[in-house]
Amino acid sequence: MSVLERIVDSTRADVERRRREKPQASLEQELATRRDDRPFAEALGRPGLSLIAEHKRRSPSAGPIGDGRTVADVVGAYERGGATALSILTEPHHFEGSLADLREARGACELPILRKDFVVDPYQVYESAAAGADALLLIVAALSAGDLARLHNEARALDLDVLVEVHDEGELERALEVDARVIGINNRDLDTFAVDVDRTYELLSDVPAGKVVVSESGLHSREQLDDLERVGVDAVLIGEGLMRAEDIEAACRALTGDRDPDHV
Repeated sequence: MSVLERIVDSTRADVERRRREKPQASLEQELATRRDDRPFAEALGRPGLSLIAEHKRRSPSAGPIGDGRTVADVVGAYERGGATALSILTEPHHFEGSLADLREARGACELPILRKDFVVDPYQVYESAAAGADALLLIVAALSAGDLARLHNEARALDLDVLVEVHDEGELERALEVDARVIGINNRDLDTFAVDVDRTYELLSDVPAGKVVVSESGLHSREQLDDLERVGVDAVLIGEGLMRAEDIEAACRALTGDRDPDHV
């Protein structure tokens, strides 16, 4: 069984437990008072390369990442450093995240927030919206074609943007079949955890015009980002390199440069 399969199995068990503790009807009631969303896809589609800065405490490949700084401290530094949006990892067993992290991030800054988790059930879509997410991640490799379409439609019906993550040509075709607006190309192989940034370049030519393209994993330098921007990538998602930085705000600025004059 692959790491992805193990995470999906544990996620399904967790969802059933949370559903018993708080039925979906309760989440739907919470949505009646949901605050205005912060447009995620729109923010990434602006001119220049956007940075989605990620908060995560650990990963199966890298082990512990955070150094005890609070979520508010980290996302505040991201915002001051010029990030366009946030990604908050909420998977508990392999990444030590939680929806509490997402709620803390929501209260600490004004950036749009992506809930990054292994979403496999409509319950998680309602859960994401109720917790204050503006977008959620759908990993094509973790979902059947029917589940991908169902979850994508459910999220859009709740005014959540969706980052649909792909790793190869077949997964990209499935993402395009559900008319995904935001397509994430993950440079990390989810079975071997090997990283190859060329994956973005290889798949980019097959992405139709008008889509928002996000390159994920293996990115750490301004030179890499400049190269991606030149070929038409709209945004990058970076977490580990920023989380390990001694000065997170300065590390962010080194990547964003002067792209956004509103961040000074």
